Amino acid sequence: MERIHFLAAEIFSYSYANYDDHLGINERFDTLMPHDAEILETALKEEWPIEKVAQELDASTETTRKLLFSVKGALEVVDAENPAESFRNAVRQSIEVALKDGLDTTEAIESLVTQICYRAANLGLVLDKKGHHLSQYSRHLRKDPETEYYEGYFEEPFEE
Repeated sequence: MERIHFLAAEIFSYSYANYDDHLGINERFDTLMPHDAEILETALKEEWPIEKVAQELDASTETTRKLLFSVKGALEVVDAENPAESFRNAVRQSIEVALKDGLDTTEAIESLVTQICYRAANLGLVLDKKGHHLSQYSRHLRKDPETEYYEGYFEEPFEE
């Protein structure tokens, strides 16, 4: 998978494994969603008017607004400094959505657990594609924003 495929998967709410499984056999995943992801990313960066974006996507302004909002979150995940930060951003977003929707039932909690598991699976696929191991990102995953770290603590992970 290339960056644009990860971005499209995030925007359109597909797991990376599901998206990867459809590459090479489905025009929607190979061409259409990446094309729309490119339009959305460009529109966001260049601050296009919503009407222009909707016209380019051939979508309603309401759908376009939702997609542009999704792009912001998708970019935080896809363009994070490393896979651990990507995972942290993705989990944070899942928790924020769960809190907004209400996290006061067993079903809602189970839904959040499922979303976090999907995010873990996405991390696994990213690490697999890079030939990395989870242990290489242990310090990044354990970092605590309340703790001061010495300079260099979060250097690039050890490469085998």
